[in-house]
Amino acid sequence: MIKKILFILLFSPLFLFSQNSYQIAVLKYNGGGDWYANPTSLPNLVEFCNENINTNIKKEIATVEVGSLDVFNYPFLHMTGHGNVVFSAKEAENLRNYLLSGGFLHIDDNYGMDPFVRSEIKKVFPNNDLVEIPPSHDIFHQTYKFTNGLPKIHEHERNNPQAFGMFIEGKLVLLYTYESDLGDGWEDQEVHNDSQQTRLEALKMGSNILEFVFTQ
Repeated sequence: MIKKILFILLFSPLFLFSQNSYQIAVLKYNGGGDWYANPTSLPNLVEFCNENINTNIKKEIATVEVGSLDVFNYPFLHMTGHGNVVFSAKEAENLRNYLLSGGFLHIDDNYGMDPFVRSEIKKVFPNNDLVEIPPSHDIFHQTYKFTNGLPKIHEHERNNPQAFGMFIEGKLVLLYTYESDLGDGWEDQEVHNDSQQTRLEALKMGSNILEFVFTQ
């Protein structure tokens, strides 16, 4: 309980922008999916944000397990992969407490996660549903403007990119980006041979996400 109270105080938007530095983390989950995918994505996003929107995020990206109380050390968690995801009841409860205490989770479907992610999110918030986030939402209108909503970075099944959110008492606590593949666009250029324009689009959208999280 003390750790959760400290988390709320330390990771309020005012504190985040007044302290010297803070750290974000990759969420490690069970089920066999490759939670470790896109290893260069977050370091590149952090570098972009620090250079372009004046954040003070540490370059070192932490790794934290879903069921660990260490999640409360990080204001922002990123989750990705291609396959199965499983949360135990204890892990779901821990993640729910983290999100209700002021933490934020971004899940980026790297292709193949969708059915698993949706069922596990339901364990975390059994009485709430993911809702599609419209292009008018503030997350698309931070430093960078995305008037059409979530950009398409990589093509998989010719589906439109969609952003879904979990809102608790009107506050967005979880963002699920689907059929966009933002994380691939954040990776080193040689990994996917994306154009500079495509990578910049992905990095700008990622920057908007972090800016929104740290100021909402």
